[in-house]
Formats: sequence, C-alpha cells, structure tokens
Amino acid sequence: MCGIVGYVGHRPASDLLLEGLSRLEYRGYDSAGIAVVDDSEIEVRKRLGRVAGLIEMLELQPVAGSIGIGHTRWATHGEASDINSHPHRDETGRVVIVHNGVIENYDRLKSELAMSGRGFRSTTDTEVVAQLIGWKLDQLIESGRAADDPETCWDALQAALGELKGTYGLGVLFRDCPGHLWTTRCGSPLVVGVGDQEFFLASDTSPLIGYTRDVVYLDDHDTARLGSDGIEVRHRDAGIRDIPVQTIQDEAVDIELVDCPHYMLKEIYEQPESVRSALRGRLNLDDATAVFGGLNADLAEVRRIDRIVLTACGTSWHAGLVGEYLLEEFARIPTEVEYASELRYRNAPLTDNTMVFAITQSGETADTLAALRECRRKGHKTLAICNTVGSTIAREADGGIYLHAGPEIGVASTKAFTSQVTVLALLALYLGRMRHMSFRAGQSFVEALQGMPELISETLECHDRVRRVAMRYADCENFLYLGRQYNFPVALEGALKLKEISYIHAEGYPAAEMKHGPIALVDRQTPSVFVTPRGGVYEKVISNLEEIKARGGPVIAIAGRDDDRIGQLADEVISVPDVPEFLQPLVTSIPLQLLAYEIALLRGCNVDRPRNLAKSVTVE
Repeated sequence: MCGIVGYVGHRPASDLLLEGLSRLEYRGYDSAGIAVVDDSEIEVRKRLGRVAGLIEMLELQPVAGSIGIGHTRWATHGEASDINSHPHRDETGRVVIVHNGVIENYDRLKSELAMSGRGFRSTTDTEVVAQLIGWKLDQLIESGRAADDPETCWDALQAALGELKGTYGLGVLFRDCPGHLWTTRCGSPLVVGVGDQEFFLASDTSPLIGYTRDVVYLDDHDTARLGSDGIEVRHRDAGIRDIPVQTIQDEAVDIELVDCPHYMLKEIYEQPESVRSALRGRLNLDDATAVFGGLNADLAEVRRIDRIVLTACGTSWHAGLVGEYLLEEFARIPTEVEYASELRYRNAPLTDNTMVFAITQSGETADTLAALRECRRKGHKTLAICNTVGSTIAREADGGIYLHAGPEIGVASTKAFTSQVTVLALLALYLGRMRHMSFRAGQSFVEALQGMPELISETLECHDRVRRVAMRYADCENFLYLGRQYNFPVALEGALKLKEISYIHAEGYPAAEMKHGPIALVDRQTPSVFVTPRGGVYEKVISNLEEIKARGGPVIAIAGRDDDRIGQLADEVISVPDVPEFLQPLVTSIPLQLLAYEIALLRGCNVDRPRNLAKSVTVE
C-alpha cells in the first residue's frame, strides 16, 4: 500500500522520482505527488489520479533540484482528493513529508495542534505528522537553535516521533536545511539505495533497479539522514549505528513486462520456472528427502516439534491450508492455519515445541509481521516462508525458506501461491522423512516434485480453452467454487482471484458443504466451478456436482485429462494433467488464475491494478 521514493544526489530529482513512482504503481494508489528542494524553497506538485497525470502537470509546472521525495497514496484517513494527496507541508512551509502507514492517535494530536494555532488544509493523518514536526521545530528555533543545523532537524523529528502511535514510513525535507533528506520507519518498510555520491529511498527495491544494487534495509525506529556527506543512521535506543550495505539479489531485478500485456499473465506463465526455482538444490534423491539451508534449527530441535502453526493472510493463507493437508498427511504433525490478523490478538495456547511459520510473498504484510513478533515474544521458534530477500519478516524470523520466485508485480498473486505450495510440500517431505516416511515413499515424493515444472508447462496449454469458457460466463455476477481435500483451498483461491480482478461476487466452499446452505444460491445465472481431478473423494465430488445440475446450475469442471466421465456431466470441462493428489493444487490452480484473468479482460477491468487493492498490505 502506498509508495515512497526519494533522491539525494547530482541528477534532476523530478525525473528519478517520477520513474520510481511509476515502478511503484503496482502497489495500488489513488493519487501521486512529489516535492523537490529548489534553491531555498520546497516545490510541491501533487494531484488525484495516476502518475501519468502528475507527469503532465510537471510538464506545465516543472521543478528543478537534486533532492526530493515522492509518494503514491492509497487513501486511509480522508477521501482520495488533490488536497489529501502527498506530500504534505506544515503551516510554515519549513517541513514537507510523505508518509506510509496509519497514525492511530492523530485525532488527539490534531486537536492539540489546532489549540496551539495550527491550521489544517487536509483531512489526513499525514498532515498531522507534518504539523507536529513543524511545531517541534518552531519550539527549538524559539529556544535559540539554528534552523539550518542538521542536529536541530534530528531533534525536532525525534521529538515528534516520540508522540506518534501507529505505523509509519516517512520521507522528510526541511526547507532551512536543504542539503539533506531524512527518513524513518516503524512498521512500514523502507530501503535506502547507495550509489556513487547519491542515495535513493524507496518502499521496496523496484525503483532502485538500474541505478544501484547496494542497499541498506532500515529497521523499526531507525532514522537516517541522507546527504552529500553520506548516510548516517540513528536508532531510537542506541544512537548512531553502523548498518551493513547489502546487494540486491539477481532474481529481484526482472520487473519488465517484455512482450506480455499484463504482469499477471506474465507471472502466470512464469510458474514452471518459479516452481523449478523453489525446488532447485532442495531435493536429495539419494536420501529421498528435502534439503534446507536457512531453517537455523538443529535436527534435535526439529524432531521435538509437536505442533505447527501456519499464519498468513489472503492467498498465502490459502497456500497454508494446502500446507496443513501436506504436513498432517506426510509428517503426521498436528497443524493449524491461522489468519495472522486474528492470531496477533489471540492468546493461543501454544506448546513449547510449537513451530510457527509466517507465510508471505512480500515479507512486509503488517498483520503477518505482528503475529510473528507476538509468537517470538512468547518464546516460540518462528520461521518465514517468504519471497522477498531483505524484507522485515525475512530479517526478523529465526530462520526460513525463500521462494526464489522472482518479483511478483501483479496485485493478484499467482506464482507466489504455487511457489508457497511447493515449499510446503518440501517441508512435509523433510519432516516426514525425519519421522515415519519410508525411503520408497520419500523417493516417490521426490520424483513427483521433480516432474512438476514440466507438468505445469503442460497445464498452461489450457489457456485457449479457458478463454472460450470465459467468453460464455463473463457476464455472470455470481460464481461458486467447490473442491474437496487438497482442492478445497484451490476453490477458495480461485474465488479470491475472480473477486480481486473482475469484481464479481464469488465464494469458495468444500463441495460437501453445498447442502448446508449455499445450494440455495444455485440458479441458471450462477456458474459452479468444480475442482474435481481424480482422487480419494472423486465420487463424492461427482455426487455434489450432480446435485447442482439437478437444480439447473451451470457447471465448469477442472478435471484430469483422462476423465471421460466428467464431460457427460459438466457444461464446460478444462483439463489438466493427472498428478498425485497431494500435488494437484499446483496444476488445478492455474486454469482458475487464467479464468479470472480472461473474465477481467472481457469486463474491461484493470488486471494489474484492481480497484481498492494494494499488492502489499502494510497497514492494519
């Protein structure tokens, strides 16, 4: 959600800021703006709408300068409007800021500042922060401190931060100290790019690509000053500190669309390679097991695990549900899947030998991070299944497993889901072989996983068939998605994809639950999508399918290639390769991704930037 960019150096700042904001558009936003230090003033340009509109504004009202900040806003407090767009100034114009996050006590602070004579222009919590910093700065100046002294700016900023409750990532410019850019974070990610006598600031690494691979990841309560004399980082409790410069991984660099019309389609078609990357170096056929290098847990500790908690949000939660089936069937370890937003506020009775896995694509999801921190606070081993190297969750977990899926730009997650399921399958194999799984069973498991990238490539051949199905049902306003066992989470995920990008109401259920209420929704205008490849409950699902047909409901079936029976029952059949039941989600999810994509196109929806959504939910 939202996006921050910043620049300090020798190049025209506005060009870099606009390019950075364009690269952050995938995060979801409703307005955009920049602020650039121009001589002794800070020029602000902002407006409602897309970055393209801001570029047009700057062609008519250019700004010059080599230091600046920029922002794409996703409205939280205050409507989407020109005046509520970022950047925001304090009353005197001495302070200009951009802000990601939510200030929970902004109402009280706003009342106090208004009583002191401060006038507000917007209805945002962000302007409250700008006014608070400005007020603290005024007090320091009145006491005799120099406005152009960086130490005065440090102290004003720290005094204001001490009164904030909530989450924030800030980029701050001080008019009277024009050679510097300040940035600070608490719960909202920020990364500093280190170049040749220049520095870049961003919410994630995508705006840095092509300019630098050297980065500094800020921790909560770090404040950094960027200037021509270098970077200085101070921590709230520890003063000035040295922090390592790290190198962006090669896999984080590929963010171009190439010949694809949308990131979502590009990422759907990248799944053979992303699953191959998740498997690379992690399969040991000689020992019939999986190999992990980052768990940071000795074998004795792993063997003592008596319970696993998987915590996540959205698509990652659906992957966790698949993981629950895998871990309980093959590792025989009781496993629970918890919404991170609920786990963080529960006092769940976890045993000493409970291991908690946080599943996240971005590594910055606010609720997942909070749940992980709460479990760590109570002494539980916390591990991350994460795609983003250097993210907050990846750094704060005790250990973990990277997906190596490469950057996922489309808001609707696709390749991250299949990569997460792949890693969870590897984890089930690893833990199963430590306990009771035989060598022969482990060997079969390894061989099945090795063949999945090719089978996923074959699955993508269904695209033309999916497109024809989409044309038939794109005008429907309600869909039901149904599956059982390993394919129940796939039904949930398929419904979520359709909701996210086509704005059609869709619900996922275990197929047998239809009789307990949802079957009342069935009519000729409500398609039911059955995920029904052959498996242990195939006959049961067919029975549920016939119940829908008996009531006149159209049926779209995702079925195995060799299933001749399903064609006699369903209105439409989309075939996928036959794979072992426990790996079916890796192929059955793909036609559902394509179905959502094609229906969204037919309905004229913005596939990569669906309304009201953001790629990474970094506020509660």
